[in-house]
Amino acid sequence: MAAGIKVMEPQWPAPAHVRALTTERSGGHSVGTFSGMNLASHVGDDPQAVAANRALLCAALSLPAAPHWLAQVHGPLVVQAGESGERPAADGIFTTTTGVVCAVLTADCAPVFLTDRTGTFAAVLHVGWRGLAAGIIEAGLATVPAATSDLLAWVGPGIGPGAFVVGGEVRKQLLNDYPEDHALFVTTGARYLANLPGLVLAHLQRQKVGYVAVCPVCTYSDSARWFSHRRESPCGRMASLIWLEAAVSGPVQR
Repeated sequence: MAAGIKVMEPQWPAPAHVRALTTERSGGHSVGTFSGMNLASHVGDDPQAVAANRALLCAALSLPAAPHWLAQVHGPLVVQAGESGERPAADGIFTTTTGVVCAVLTADCAPVFLTDRTGTFAAVLHVGWRGLAAGIIEAGLATVPAATSDLLAWVGPGIGPGAFVVGGEVRKQLLNDYPEDHALFVTTGARYLANLPGLVLAHLQRQKVGYVAVCPVCTYSDSARWFSHRRESPCGRMASLIWLEAAVSGPVQR
């Protein structure tokens, strides 16, 4: 916890100078359905509350710079921070520059953190079922400046396999290119329970990413910690941030 803000950090073997986290919803200035640390400006929250939350985020976490926010569209585009103007329409962002903070917003979709074994870049993707079907994982891996076998990936907090109900058309789209993923859908009446973390993991493993791990929490199931679009809408958004700190010698204190 940092000055009342709770965060979850990836459990992955990234170098110490690669900093990454997902904010939880507690703390902050938003009220009502957005109550807590809502960091999204597009969901109908009071703009002053969102601005105050973003300022608190920077101060409490001692961020090296304000985050680079995206206009997320559930597509496959991944951009380099600072090269596509302010708030580019994209669902992934990366940097090779120290002190540049990359960000995505989620509330059931999964944030996917990426770096390589020596920490030469930092990236984060916004992955929901639409982005997954559009190829956001494959586009992200093709865009970042490292060999796939050298990559480390952490699938952050998102909706769990016991809560994500989808229709047959969604299942069809997600299985169109990868029918082998059929076991990640469980019939529930006329619909299906989809294992979104499992689907993301399958896409990463197919691309032979060197290290992959998945966060075990479900955003839908814990209203005290997480916003969830499926549980209540409108709602706020968590932020997943990743950046590179200046390299240091000796042990790093966190």
